[in-house]
Amino acid sequence: MELFDLSGKVAVITGSSRGIGRAIAERMAEHGAKVVISSRNLDACEEVAAAINAKLPGAAIAVAASISRKAELEALVAEARKAFGKIDVLVCNAASNPHYGPMLGAGDDAFRKTMDNNILSNLWLVQMVAPEMIERRDGAIIIVSSIGGLRGSVEIGVYNVSKAADFQLCRNLAQELGPHNIRVNCIAPGLVKTDFARALWEGPMGPKRIEDTPLRRLGDPDDIAGAAVFLAGKAGGWVTGQTIVVDGGVTSG
Repeated sequence: MELFDLSGKVAVITGSSRGIGRAIAERMAEHGAKVVISSRNLDACEEVAAAINAKLPGAAIAVAASISRKAELEALVAEARKAFGKIDVLVCNAASNPHYGPMLGAGDDAFRKTMDNNILSNLWLVQMVAPEMIERRDGAIIIVSSIGGLRGSVEIGVYNVSKAADFQLCRNLAQELGPHNIRVNCIAPGLVKTDFARALWEGPMGPKRIEDTPLRRLGDPDDIAGAAVFLAGKAGGWVTGQTIVVDGGVTSG
């Protein structure tokens, strides 16, 4: 249990009111961490925090924040520190995909929004939490990216560009922060059955996507949560600058 014990750790997880982010928050709390639930919708965040606290009293708080607004992210970090005194683990999970279809049809606003929300907001958050991690010489930063960053697509090309950039953001930050004993890694999920990805797995293409997956099933949010717990704890203590692909084998062929 020691390898995956997060007792005494404080984790901030963006986009954690549902889907992958919620699963990560729930599993980290079960492994001993205090967790900060965050998304744009305060009611949804409070619902998740209440469910966690019902099982693990005092383990979670809810703080609403939009990743598109730097001031709200600063407030998120401040509230986390106010409640729990520090931040040991940052999980940048929230993302957006405002343009679906060929990149040739993408408007400037949609492209910029995707890059700002999926790349710049991650850098903002790291810049906010890194100083205290450097001071303590300890910390774990996890960016939830996508296997889309490894492949071309005529459907979600703009989104994939942003996710490929997250891989490089991770590598650069790992070089900068490694000497301070801070680990920075990406998780690249395949197609997971979440509301965010519903357009990709629901409908007539769903069976084909399962058929193209060696394990013959789509992902579950817990499949990603397990990787996050690994990276946050002692088990991932010598892993940094890496992208862990969790996709049922899709990219193996």
